[in-house]
Amino acid sequence: MFEQPDGVERSRYDRFLDLLSQLSLWVAGVALVVLTVTFGWLVFGRYVLNSTPTWVEQLSLLLVVLIAFLGASVGIHKNTHLGVSFFYDRSPFWLQQIFQLISQLSLAIFGCVMMINSYQLMLFKWGSDIPLLGIPEGVRAIPIMLCGGLVLLYSIGHLIHLFQRVRTALTR
Repeated sequence: MFEQPDGVERSRYDRFLDLLSQLSLWVAGVALVVLTVTFGWLVFGRYVLNSTPTWVEQLSLLLVVLIAFLGASVGIHKNTHLGVSFFYDRSPFWLQQIFQLISQLSLAIFGCVMMINSYQLMLFKWGSDIPLLGIPEGVRAIPIMLCGGLVLLYSIGHLIHLFQRVRTALTR
């Protein structure tokens, strides 16, 4: 839906978004490896050492939130997020563009609200610590805040492409 036409050079903003997306995937991938290793340590500690590491649960909650929210933002960038396209696919070009405008504006607003509110949550919770880990509770809100910011940036990129397509269609 949002691909660049063949032969058209990608803008700096598109390359920046691609870099952010790739970085998000790498961070999520590393977090997934760390999650797997910590659960391996949990099993080893419980059944071999007969001493269950209690911090694994809290760390795994942090890692799952990080993986899920970074993955969701990349889904927005790559248009792999869940969507129903029955009406979109059967609509004329002009109506498809209106659907895209509404969709991307909604995502941009959602990302902005998500970023602002999770930032406020982070500040509110920063004074207390996560049990067993000794790090601020506000750290839990950082992946949500990052996801909101990334969704906002990716939606802006999609809106730019939408306006470029409409302008090109109108000049033909």
